Amino acid sequence: MRSVRVLALAALAAGGLLAPAAPASAAVLPTCQHFYPGPIPDRPVTGGHGPGTLVGAVDVTNRLPAPGSVSGGLGADGRVTFTFARVSGAKAYRAFRNGQALQWISDWGQPTLTVTDASPCQDANYQLYAMTAEDNSPGSLGQISTAYRLDTGNRLAPYRIPAGTTLNYRVTSYNDVAQTALGYTAGPGFCAVDARIIPWGTRFSVPGYGECYAADIGSWIKDDIVDVWLPGAQADAWGIQRLTLTVH
Repeated sequence: MRSVRVLALAALAAGGLLAPAAPASAAVLPTCQHFYPGPIPDRPVTGGHGPGTLVGAVDVTNRLPAPGSVSGGLGADGRVTFTFARVSGAKAYRAFRNGQALQWISDWGQPTLTVTDASPCQDANYQLYAMTAEDNSPGSLGQISTAYRLDTGNRLAPYRIPAGTTLNYRVTSYNDVAQTALGYTAGPGFCAVDARIIPWGTRFSVPGYGECYAADIGSWIKDDIVDVWLPGAQADAWGIQRLTLTVH
């Protein structure tokens, strides 16, 4: 049973709680909403089976490194603004909030590379990558940065789900052959998540499947649902399984 997918440009932890969050920011911001405004169908657990041979970890080490030296936070104007360091060989950069495109920055030698979010929300995950070209082709896209969230002082600080965290999720499967929402080409080891909860780039293991690299989203991938990629009919054979995922 495949889920409806949102590709290209477009979480509940064990015990029924959301994955561990960074300390809430001092400012009162609206709750981050899922990007798909409509209701999603109920996803009852049906059972199913995996591919037999477990999927290995996705390798992104040959891509441009992620931008670093991220600095900024929530200003008096109600906007989140931050700067970041250039990446050697990059022609442009792309910023995301919770897996949604936030800003495109061309690198023409400007003195400061800046991202602005005019509509921030509570515990949003901000992430970046560099590009070797401005064509958004899968091969031009660099590694996704760690997530950054507002801390109690309303400054952006690195955030990741601690290694060893277990998440009791419903796991579905898809087999679309296209770019993921992050921009990489979909395939074995790539998974779709609710990026409000599990930041892109998070690695976790899925029993019966193997290793997952969070790099996609979907209109039905919300809260405690993760979508793993499998080829052809294997995606349908997977069904909907409730499994305990382990973050690396």
